[in-house]
Amino acid sequence: MKRISLFTGLVLLCIVSCTPKKEKKEDVGKFAVTNPIRIDTSFTKEYVSQIRSVRNIELRAQEKGFLQNIYVDEGQYVQAGQLLFRIMPKIYEAELLKAKAEAKAAEIELQNTKTLADKNVVSKNEQAMAQAKLEQARAEVALAKLHLSFTEIRAPFSGTIDRIPKKLGSLIDEGELLTSLSDNSKMYAYFNVSEPEYLEYQTNKSGRGSNTISLRLANNETFKYKGKVEVIESEFDSETGNIAFRASFPNADKLLKNGQTGKVLMTVPVKNTLIIPQKAVYEIQDKKYVFVVNENNIVKSREIKITGELPDLYVIKNGVAVTDKILLEGVQKVNDDDKISFVYQKPQDVLSHLRLKAE
Repeated sequence: MKRISLFTGLVLLCIVSCTPKKEKKEDVGKFAVTNPIRIDTSFTKEYVSQIRSVRNIELRAQEKGFLQNIYVDEGQYVQAGQLLFRIMPKIYEAELLKAKAEAKAAEIELQNTKTLADKNVVSKNEQAMAQAKLEQARAEVALAKLHLSFTEIRAPFSGTIDRIPKKLGSLIDEGELLTSLSDNSKMYAYFNVSEPEYLEYQTNKSGRGSNTISLRLANNETFKYKGKVEVIESEFDSETGNIAFRASFPNADKLLKNGQTGKVLMTVPVKNTLIIPQKAVYEIQDKKYVFVVNENNIVKSREIKITGELPDLYVIKNGVAVTDKILLEGVQKVNDDDKISFVYQKPQDVLSHLRLKAE
């Protein structure tokens, strides 16, 4: 009897040890699934922008000489007409004195010639030549005064002084940069728009973005003042296919400076647009995908195109339809061709827990 029991035990042990082991899949539970939905809403488009002063110019020397005086400092606010620099004027002062002396001599010569002409001692042509000589001398005086005025560089408008690269006593050549002057009372934000967006903006006036826009600064803070789209340039860039828009922003606090960067935020209303939650989307090499669940509960990745972004949502151009079931959560836990079990959530219920409010 013991032998039979021992034999039976050995047979059972052999059967157990020889039976191939099946891999046990980890139970990850059920996944939430929903559908895309079409709604009327609005979203904000972002455009990288370059910020420019309403007026920004370079101040350059118009005469050659030593920089004799600097009356302002870098970053200083100056008034229109204020004296900024003086280039040593001695040579031009001497030229002016010389021109005035020559003009005085020409005036005396004209008076003498006129007296002689009245007595018929000289011809009227001699008098005319003396008159022309006086006018030429007066022109030389005016030119000398102009050259002397060029030794004083004044602000053509009120604004803020930029860096001053030359120091006191430097030898300045004609045309050399002395500084830049910026009028930051109002600022321009230039941003590029694609040709389809431009056509939509121009033709669909009822559904296009508002002229009133916002500006997000480099620190991700929104500028306190609203701006307006004022100008659209006349030509498209042949290399990029874009056209530049210009918006203006008040700058009472002088926070914005020439050369800053930011993002223009334009609110665009959309009708009957397709949206999905952002958490249903994953990204690979700058492309965005969702997992679509088929009739056999198998997930397949599908690339989507996005035209806009809302709080917690993406506006979809193509890739999915309202009839598709998409994986709402757990996109990092599944792979293509995985079979899942899921709990379906109505898209309206999903939206109610997000920040978007449909119009």
